[in-house]
Amino acid sequence: MIISLFLALVGLSGGLIVGGGIVALITVLDLIPRFVQITKTDQYLLHFQWAVVFGAFFFTVFDFFSAPLYLPVFLLGIVGAFMGIFVGFLGAALTEVLNVIPILSKRMQVYDYLHWFIIALAFGKIVGSLFHWMIYLK
Repeated sequence: MIISLFLALVGLSGGLIVGGGIVALITVLDLIPRFVQITKTDQYLLHFQWAVVFGAFFFTVFDFFSAPLYLPVFLLGIVGAFMGIFVGFLGAALTEVLNVIPILSKRMQVYDYLHWFIIALAFGKIVGSLFHWMIYLK
């Protein structure tokens, strides 16, 4: 009984640390407000914030109970696409906040093609998620 309580405490502590780190990253760097500003969707700021909170909560509960998904490949593709979009936008927002892409594009003299580079990054993340959900997990 004591070992189970200790393991529960360690697991809860680890989850709080990881969750706190992600919240700190998103909050301190203002990723969501900056993403909303870039996409000119200010009226949906609260929706974006709640989507991140609910997504993190539901997938944590889903992962905790290890419930298998017996869904058709088409639905797994939709889930993978949304996960890829989220990761792609998060990575793009993070690099934009840190000014990595603008500085790199000016130094490489490819500033005119910057929008194609960002679109390629986002589609790469989407394709990676689709591969993971539709082929790798099959």
